[in-house]
Parts: sequence; structure tokens; C-alpha cells
Amino acid sequence: MLTVNEYFNGQVKSIGFQGEDKPASVGVMEVGEYEFGTAEPELMVIVCGELTVKLPGSDVWCSFKAGEQFEVAGDAKFQVSVASQTAYLCIYG
Repeated sequence: MLTVNEYFNGQVKSIGFQGEDKPASVGVMEVGEYEFGTAEPELMVIVCGELTVKLPGSDVWCSFKAGEQFEVAGDAKFQVSVASQTAYLCIYG
């Protein structure tokens, strides 16, 4: 079953689904700056565009482009800056 999620007044939208092994979502972020929280570990794969990310415990911003990925621990917060519409795949757990 698909679930539709909307965050930050519609600036971030995703569709959740059950992947082969783990739950996942695909979505798009509009230009802006956001802070996300995780309940469980997440693997974020950039599909199109670029995210500039400040991971938990770091003072450094890192950029991830299409085809690149990063991981975030569970029960954490991370910041994202988006300069142009960016699509992502997020795998949970």
C-alpha cells in the first residue's frame, strides 16, 4: 500500500512503500532549508538534483549529488539545504 506524506507546508512530498527488504519512500524537496528527525536509521539516495546536508554531531555541510548517498542514525536530527528541486529515495531501518 502506498502512503502519501507532505511536510513543511507542501515543500517536501513523498510516497511511502514497502521495498523488497525494508520500508522506503521516494520524494521531492523544493528549494529551502529543512530540519528532519529520524525514528530509525535512514539511507538517503539522491535521485536527481543535490542536497547540502549537516549530519548529526557535525558542524560541516556536505553536498550529495544524483547517484550519491548518505546515512543518518536513528533518533537523530539533520539539516538539509536545497538549491533546486531535488528527488530522493529514503530506505528505513
